[in-house]
Amino acid sequence: MADKKKYGKRYREEQIVKVLHEVDLGRSIADVCREHGISDQTYRNWRKRYGGMEVSDVKEMRRLAAENGRLKRIVADQALTIQMLEDVNSKKW
Repeated sequence: MADKKKYGKRYREEQIVKVLHEVDLGRSIADVCREHGISDQTYRNWRKRYGGMEVSDVKEMRRLAAENGRLKRIVADQALTIQMLEDVNSKKW
């Protein structure tokens, strides 16, 4: 897990989907893995996560994840504002 953070991702999601489609077109898994410098286990993990997806699906997934993060920040900001107002209103003048 630390290696992922240290070295970053080598392939973008769009590239992963294209690698998976190569196997769908009839090439052997071993040939595709060797050509792209990935292990068989990496291929299986990618297939489990991105199998059956198109490049447009991956872009939509990324867009939805960004929107979800934005909405979570809005909710967190509102919760902080509510807490601050409750603290101010609870004090006796």
